[in-house]
Amino acid sequence: MKFFSDNAAAVHPRVMDAIAAANRLDSPYDGDALSQSLDDRFSQLFGTRVRALWVATGTAANALALSALCPPHKGVICHKMAHIEQDECGAPGFFMHGAKLILADGHGAKLSADEVVRVAGQIRDDVHQVQPAAVSITNASEYGLTYTPKEVAAIGEVCKARGLKLHMDGARFANAIASTGAHPADITWRAGVDMLSFGCVKNGGMNAEAIIVFDNCLARELPYLRKRAGQLQSKGRFLAAQLLAMLEDDLWLANARAANAGAQAIAEAAGDRLLYPVEANEVFVKLTATEAASLRAQGFEFYDWGEMTEEGGEARFVTAWDQDAETVAPLAAAIAAL
Repeated sequence: MKFFSDNAAAVHPRVMDAIAAANRLDSPYDGDALSQSLDDRFSQLFGTRVRALWVATGTAANALALSALCPPHKGVICHKMAHIEQDECGAPGFFMHGAKLILADGHGAKLSADEVVRVAGQIRDDVHQVQPAAVSITNASEYGLTYTPKEVAAIGEVCKARGLKLHMDGARFANAIASTGAHPADITWRAGVDMLSFGCVKNGGMNAEAIIVFDNCLARELPYLRKRAGQLQSKGRFLAAQLLAMLEDDLWLANARAANAGAQAIAEAAGDRLLYPVEANEVFVKLTATEAASLRAQGFEFYDWGEMTEEGGEARFVTAWDQDAETVAPLAAAIAAL
């Protein structure tokens, strides 16, 4: 019973079938029929013309997107707990050739428009300080909170007024959409997002993510950046096949809804132990070291989120597409019994 990451989940059978079906002679790199159809398929999903490029990891998706949005002498405003700051081993700075991440604050690892204004306003407009070029937000956030279209649009307006580009880390974008019920367009390009990292691996994929580009001018540079980064795979059809399978019949949403339902079942059992509202597929719970050990002794695996002591600590549980409400019932019962 593994709840430490949705990366641990199995590949969805339909995704696996799509990979097997792609195992045939076709053009190399992104010249195959599957890769060539990605732009049209994602354009249908978002209701506008987009450029969609596959890459192998979420880190690559984020870092490459930011490298197209921010020159080396500038910076990207992000939350201090953002994945690009905490969990990508400096990849954004490496791909941006030294550009800085400018750290901001906010409840539940979410940025607000006011916080972007505050942080940007502290930077003097002179040659001695790194000037912001972009803002990056994570949806759902590192604490499982989601952005509404109104919240994204408010940040988008600030970016537009200040000449900043807006990137969205959507490693759990499907979970955010399933939770809010928002149309994908309303929470991205209509709200001012220029690029989206569209998550697939955490949602039932094997090794494919997508960079979705809503600005055609930016789209011209990304294929070159992808090749230079070693992300242009020679048999790209296997990555394209996964993304297309995920979009077919809205499998991406069905998977996210199942994961979200599992998280809600855990949240109901946790009650007052909850540290944050459960709006996607991550649950943060107050536990003591003894309680955490008790759960682990029963076979449940999860991360301690910081130091776990007898006075109390935080634990993170993450559900995946194959851990719906029925599947997580044993964990929910074990937490309720503490």
